[in-house]
Amino acid sequence: MSQYWSDIVHTLTPYVPGEQPKITNLIKLNTNECPYGPSPKAIEAIKAASNDDLRLYPDPNGDALKDALAKRFQLERNQVFVGNGSDEILAHTFIGLLKRDKPLLFPDITYSFYPVYCRLYDVNFNQVPLNDHFEIDIESYQQPCGGVIIPNPNAPTGALLPLDKIEQLAQQHADVPVVIDEAYIDFGGASAASLINRFPNLLVIQTFSKSRSLAGLRVGFALGNADLIAGLERVKNSFNSYPLDRLALAGSVASVEDEEYFDDCCRRVIATRTQLVAALDNLGFSTLPSAANFVFTQHPDNNAASLAEQLRARNIIVRHFKQGRIDNFLRISIGSEAEITALIEALTNILKK
Repeated sequence: MSQYWSDIVHTLTPYVPGEQPKITNLIKLNTNECPYGPSPKAIEAIKAASNDDLRLYPDPNGDALKDALAKRFQLERNQVFVGNGSDEILAHTFIGLLKRDKPLLFPDITYSFYPVYCRLYDVNFNQVPLNDHFEIDIESYQQPCGGVIIPNPNAPTGALLPLDKIEQLAQQHADVPVVIDEAYIDFGGASAASLINRFPNLLVIQTFSKSRSLAGLRVGFALGNADLIAGLERVKNSFNSYPLDRLALAGSVASVEDEEYFDDCCRRVIATRTQLVAALDNLGFSTLPSAANFVFTQHPDNNAASLAEQLRARNIIVRHFKQGRIDNFLRISIGSEAEITALIEALTNILKK
């Protein structure tokens, strides 16, 4: 601990991202990256943007990307916000929209960056327990609050809330922001973006890191009422006026415009997820229903931490969370068909011992 740190730094417990080991021949199923590369059109756009114009600042507003997203979601440009990954947008949301006298509500088992942001920005919060099936129970959110944020599908469980439940949540809390973090929505759910023009308190946040295979580019966006978006713009322009560089803007615009490639990648991931769940069932695992590009599973006769260690010894890494109710679960990202085949072969051999 440094004597030069500000007082708040001593109190922080930082978010721990999924491991990015430098191991050759690694099957990496721990960070929910897409197993397929980005749209070839996105790659070409990035290459074309790699020219002398890199000496110039990028568009601080990201208007070309906002326009592409507005067209896709049938919104107006002033209903779209773009930033350096959805994590940055979440950070702006916590300080700009969710810091209030009453507590922010979010699930007790969810994206672990939420409590980190709360402590960083001194946001009062209450964590609402998932039910016995590890699902978000909307009725549990019927309590006074300064806002609500939930991932849909939830992480790390993969459970999906249907749109009518999101609508109910927005109605219940019409006087405060309701934020839906849709990092995984493209793998089995319907986006709450369709509700935005009906609910001025609703903010939807998505990322290019999962379904658009651009985790290395760091692009995210938010959709909502123009008033909410204006609040985010004020925070952003008080923090960093140029969050997206020229290459990120070029690649993300091309990705949005290549709908056919995007749809194909999502279909392939969903098909492989179905195959993985069936194979895990045959091995005796119990897997929660998932609408994401990962599954959350446990084996009744085998310790999850031990399984993760034995898989790692075989150059396969999955995510194990050392947390109360879920400490015997593994979160397994959906890889390519070949990677999932190798995973099942490894688990089969481990369980035979």
